[in-house]
Amino acid sequence: MQGYNISKENVETILDKKFIRVFDLHYKEGAHYFDATRRPLDNLVAVKSEEEFKTMLPDAVSCVVIVNLPGKEPQLLLSYEYRYPAGRFLLSVPAGLMDPSDKDEENPIATTAIREIHEETGIVVDQGRDSVSVINPLLFSTPGMTDESNAFALVVLNLDNLDELTQDGAEGQECFNGFELIGQDKARELLKKGVDDNGHFYSVYTWGALMYFVSDMWK
Repeated sequence: MQGYNISKENVETILDKKFIRVFDLHYKEGAHYFDATRRPLDNLVAVKSEEEFKTMLPDAVSCVVIVNLPGKEPQLLLSYEYRYPAGRFLLSVPAGLMDPSDKDEENPIATTAIREIHEETGIVVDQGRDSVSVINPLLFSTPGMTDESNAFALVVLNLDNLDELTQDGAEGQECFNGFELIGQDKARELLKKGVDDNGHFYSVYTWGALMYFVSDMWK
């Protein structure tokens, strides 16, 4: 399979800010491709070897959170989070960037998922009561313009009640506007409509969570 080998010497830094960088990938003579990324040059996906590519960690973790409550059918936990580029509260899954310290843990994806769920929902995952597993170790968001990636984690919470549920743990620029606990019928409705109850579009990770939930693959 013919492709292009891109070395660090063929990468030009266009923008280098704390949370975003833009690189010009000179993939052949006179040809350029731009990559918007969170990663510094020494961790850029385009210049990784095949082995480095196959073993790399994602930038963030998105969570499919299933809630089991006494006497109720399993429900998918979503929330409305303000997404600045969209300028609206969008129906979202709990998610967040992988901290540098997470990468040293035995299971970096699970560690990130547990922390983000606590920050965004107030719920402390009890690994003796609940379960945490990896659905997919790394999914590229839009590889036509960025190398950003998310792992997909499954977290099944077995709760007595929802007393812990809160969005008071939001950090930095995070802004939330309530939760949605939905059953299978509602999930199918959202999938068919392609928008939430406000008529707003949602992210591909929300779509993936809805699909994983209604397909029963989480069981």
